[in-house]
Amino acid sequence: MSFLGVETSLTGRCWRGPGVDQSRAGEHLAQETGLPAAVCQVLARRGVPAHEATGFLTPQLKELLPDPRRMKDMETAAARFLQAVERRERIAIFADYDVDGGSSAALLMVYLRQMGQQATLYIPDRIDEGYGPNDAAMAGLARDHDLIVCVDCGTLSHGPIAAAKGADVVVLDHHLGGETLPDCVAVVNPNRQDEDGDLGYFCAAGVVFLMLVEVRRQAREKGLGAGPDLMAMLDLVALATVADVAPLIGANRALVRQGLKVMGQRQRAGLVALADVSRMDSAPSTYHLGFLLGPRVNAGGRIGKADLGARLLSTENPHEAAALAERLDQLNTERRDIENAVRAAALEQAEERGFDAPLVWAAGEGWHPGVVGIVASRLKEATGRPAIVIGLDGDEGKGSGRSVSGIDLGASIQRVAMEGLLLKGGGHKMAAGLTVAREQLEPAMARLAELLEKQGAGDLGPSDLKLDGMLMPGAATVDLIEQIEQAGPFGAGAPAPRYGFPDMAVRFAKRVGESHLKVSFTDGMGGNIDAIAFGAFDTALGPRLLEHGGARFHVAGRLEVNTWGGRQSAQLRLEDAAEA
Repeated sequence: MSFLGVETSLTGRCWRGPGVDQSRAGEHLAQETGLPAAVCQVLARRGVPAHEATGFLTPQLKELLPDPRRMKDMETAAARFLQAVERRERIAIFADYDVDGGSSAALLMVYLRQMGQQATLYIPDRIDEGYGPNDAAMAGLARDHDLIVCVDCGTLSHGPIAAAKGADVVVLDHHLGGETLPDCVAVVNPNRQDEDGDLGYFCAAGVVFLMLVEVRRQAREKGLGAGPDLMAMLDLVALATVADVAPLIGANRALVRQGLKVMGQRQRAGLVALADVSRMDSAPSTYHLGFLLGPRVNAGGRIGKADLGARLLSTENPHEAAALAERLDQLNTERRDIENAVRAAALEQAEERGFDAPLVWAAGEGWHPGVVGIVASRLKEATGRPAIVIGLDGDEGKGSGRSVSGIDLGASIQRVAMEGLLLKGGGHKMAAGLTVAREQLEPAMARLAELLEKQGAGDLGPSDLKLDGMLMPGAATVDLIEQIEQAGPFGAGAPAPRYGFPDMAVRFAKRVGESHLKVSFTDGMGGNIDAIAFGAFDTALGPRLLEHGGARFHVAGRLEVNTWGGRQSAQLRLEDAAEA
């Protein structure tokens, strides 16, 4: 049965409320634990029993962090890295150009610097070199280095790793592995095919952190001392975990919770400078990591110089940090402009093909490879289907895809690549990349659509909107939000609770920027709540609320604290609405 009677909302979704069992479980938790009802409803949704509630609300790394040796090759990788530190060997770090790659590289560079060593940082250019190790770069690094550590890449790089003659190679990655692994000292990856997958939720920075934990253990066993303070590096792990959309489950909850505390101490020059140019005016949260800091770190790899993000995250010099943060902020503004142009063209093209296919895709001449992933996300959000966007240049196209829950895009792309219809491709369930010959574009997309249809992508309708309960504006307070935050952190795999507000009138509505909506609602009985709806004009939501004509609406979204002029108030992050 639909929630508040909403069968088809302005975004085409049916609203679903909490089931009877979940509601009862929440009430039982409240009686057993004495915790606030709002917190207990979140715990009930996550399936947390009463005797585990306290532990869930205060996640501890010492209890949740797995033994690093549970991952294959971990002991070997840590031993080789420690040997390079002891012998002061020449070390190179080959990293991906996104936040996870930059954070992973920064973790190693900061660790080595505190051990009195420097490392060579190499991040490939997205356009000229593409994702991951390549033969020329690896061969060049091998000539001048004893050890090359590949972070957030390398699991499928058999040829380039073989080209690194004369140097040892260690891979620390989390992308889906193939049937064989490259021939190197170690491949540490929780998503290797011979792993059980229990730790597959870690991003690359999480894997790097676990290796440093193992390095610390081996160093102490050899009487070398504990080394650098690893807990002080958790701000980098938290940033990567949230920005790479890794699920906030298991140890990731503790890593992010603790990492946010570390970040709040403002000790890392790069993150302080980035927070300042992002105009962060409150304690760091997962929202800040995912929507303010992450996109700016990514901007260098998307449309600028690929190593800007890693350099920012690893520098100790506040003047260099300020200059790098300013540059990344400028690049992020440029990225948004490029993205808007590509998004408009891609939406138009995909709509002509039809939004009801198992795969929604678009390809265009000269579309910037640095924004195709973001645009694919927008297509996925607009259609509720797996989406791929490809930029064509010469005889090839480079593209990026985003999937929906329950559809493994990475595995399907890997299969199409193995069948020879793609030049290369891979990733994980929810996100993947590919390179395709222009002449194979249509057949490759057709085959990919066929594989996705077998997973049920063709049967997907607009996904239901799940709500955790109903609120009136007067109950939406900063105190309530702070109570709910006790059950966080919230993000991928652990969504913040979403509430429905019934029978609301629009007091004020204004378009903000290209596609956002600022709106204020009232219940007509003195209760008001302000809201912001990002991307509202990409759907019917924005136009209808802007031209409301006095109609009343049920509205739904997530609560957040808005800080303005030193004052805090509750704000609704509006996601959907339906006429009451």
